[in-house]
Amino acid sequence: MSKSGPIFKPGPVSAKPLGILLDDVFAEAYAKQGFAARELVTRWAQIAGPEIAAHAEPLKMQWPRPVEGQPQEPATLVLRVEGPMALEIQHSADVILERVNRFFGWSAVGKLAFRQAPLSRPRARKRPGPPDPKAVANVAENLTEIEDEELKTALARLGAAIKRN
Repeated sequence: MSKSGPIFKPGPVSAKPLGILLDDVFAEAYAKQGFAARELVTRWAQIAGPEIAAHAEPLKMQWPRPVEGQPQEPATLVLRVEGPMALEIQHSADVILERVNRFFGWSAVGKLAFRQAPLSRPRARKRPGPPDPKAVANVAENLTEIEDEELKTALARLGAAIKRN
C-alpha cells in the first residue's frame, strides 16, 4: 500500500453577489456610454424624481474633447424620452440639470439632449382585480353538475375572468 499525502477538505464557500462578480463588465459598458459612475443610471429614479424617471432615462453622457490649458467643459446628458412627454421633460430641463449636478457634487452636466424613443425598461403591469360577482354567478349557474362547492366557486371565478379578458 502506498501512502498518499494529506487530504484537504474544501473550506466553506461563500456566495458573492452577482453585481460584484460583474462589476468590471458593467463598468466597461457604462464607460463606453460616457458614464463615469453607473449610479446615474441605476439610481435615476432617486436622482431625477419619480415623475421625471417615469418618462425619461439616461442614455449616455457626451464629454467634449479637453482643450489643453482650458478647464474641462461640462458634459451633455442624453436622455431617452417617451414621445408624448418630450415637451414636458424639456420644460423640466433646469430641474433635471440641478438634480444631476447635485448628485455629482459639481457642474458635470451643462445641457441636456433628448432622443424620443420608448423606454428600455418594461413597464410594471397592473394585475386585474377580481371578476365581477354577477359574472361569477352567471358562470356558476352553468356548473350544475359539479358537486364540490369550492371547486364550483373556483371554476366560476376562472370562467368569469376568462370571459372578461
